[in-house]
Amino acid sequence: MKLLLLASAGGAIGAGLRFLVNQSFAERGLIAFPWPTLAVNVGGGFLMGVVFVVVHERLGGSPEWRTFLATGILGGLTTFSAYSLDMMNMLTIDGMSLRFLAYTLGSVVFAFAALACGMWLARAVIA
Repeated sequence: MKLLLLASAGGAIGAGLRFLVNQSFAERGLIAFPWPTLAVNVGGGFLMGVVFVVVHERLGGSPEWRTFLATGILGGLTTFSAYSLDMMNMLTIDGMSLRFLAYTLGSVVFAFAALACGMWLARAVIA
């Protein structure tokens, strides 16, 4: 229960940060290209790298800090950071393997395909 509360609290912070990034870009008229999404994905990936090193190497892998920072804040900000960490872990363990390539490409292709299918289904049912 404690980890759930930490993930939830961190997620609220991360979602709030994402909203503020979106607002900041919108206020500057930078919405013709998805700059806010690119910014949170790249920034979240960088921060996930920092969190991974600090939590695992400096704090001994504390599940509380990992849950609050990585799953919570960064998960609320962008799940792309978790995807990037998964890719790095696979690459470190397996190298450039079929498993790595399948996960890397499959995540993007299947997530996009699922989005398209969900939109199609929702339009078909609602229309």
